[in-house]
Amino acid sequence: MDELALILARAADWREAGHTLALATVVRTWGSAPRRVGSLLLVRDDGLFEGSVSGGCVEGAVIEAARARIAAGGGELLTFGVASETAWEVGLACGGEISILVQAVDDSGFPPALLEALAAERAAGRPLTLAADFATGRTTASDSGDFVHRFDPPLRLMLMGAVHISQALAPMASALGHSVLIVDPRGAFAAGPRFAGFEVDSRWPDEALADWAPDAASAVVTLTHDPKLDDVALAAALRSRAYYIAALGSRKTHAARLERLAAQGFGPDDLARIHGPAGLDIGAANPGEIALSVAAQMTAAWRKRPQ
Repeated sequence: MDELALILARAADWREAGHTLALATVVRTWGSAPRRVGSLLLVRDDGLFEGSVSGGCVEGAVIEAARARIAAGGGELLTFGVASETAWEVGLACGGEISILVQAVDDSGFPPALLEALAAERAAGRPLTLAADFATGRTTASDSGDFVHRFDPPLRLMLMGAVHISQALAPMASALGHSVLIVDPRGAFAAGPRFAGFEVDSRWPDEALADWAPDAASAVVTLTHDPKLDDVALAAALRSRAYYIAALGSRKTHAARLERLAAQGFGPDDLARIHGPAGLDIGAANPGEIALSVAAQMTAAWRKRPQ
C-alpha cells in the first residue's frame, strides 16, 4: 500500500467534504522508534484519522493534540519516550523516543497548497522536498529548515513476463506499496484470470517501457528467460534512473546476458546495476520463495539507495 497516496487522497476527500484537518509527522527518532522519520498521521476535526506515527503506541495522544491544533492553527513539536521498563505506562512500548510535529492543515501550519503540489509532483514522477520551521510550526517548499524531508514519487514495478513467479511477486510488491505493471506480448501467458486486478500490457517491452517511463522510484524485473524480451526490457531500464533492475536466470545465463548488453554499448558500471540472478540467496525452491527473495532484495535496494 502506498501510504502517502492514501493520505493525500483522504486529505482531498475530507477537505472537499468541508472538514478541517491536522497533519502529524515523525521528525526525529531515537532508539527503537516504532515508525520511520517522515511517517504521517492525518487527523480530521471529528477525530477520524488515516496513517500512523507510532504503530498505535501514542496515536491517541497525538490525535487529541491534532484536534486541538486544528482550532489553534500553526504547529507544535511533541516528544514521547521512556526507558523500556516503564514504557507500557505511557504507551511507547518499544522503549525508543520520537518527536512528532503536529500542524493544522492551513496556511499557518501545513498549507493545503503543499498537499496539492505534493500530489501533482508524485503523479508526474518527481520528488518534492519540504521543510518545516519548529519555531513557527509552518512547512514550506524548501530544502532548508529544522526538518527537511524529500517525498519520493510512488513506487512502481514492471515485471517482464506473465509467469508463475509474477503471479506470486505481483501481490507481494503491491503490498509493499508498488504499483505493478506486467508486460508480456505472448497472449496466452497473460490470458484469463491469472493476473486479475493487475495491469497487463501485451505490447513488446520497448513500447511498454517507453510509455511507462521508469523513474527513480521504479523497479524492473525480467522473468521470461527469453533474450528477445528480457534484453530489450533491461536495456530500456539501464537507460533510466530505475532504483532496482534484476533478471532471473542462472549465473551462466546472466554472464551471457551481460555479454549481449555489453555488445549494445553498456559499460561495466551500467551492467553492475543488474541484480542477476535476481533475488537474495535464501535457497528459494519454488515460485513463491523466489518471489519472496526478489521482493526482499528490491526492498533492500530501495532502503539503501543513495539519497
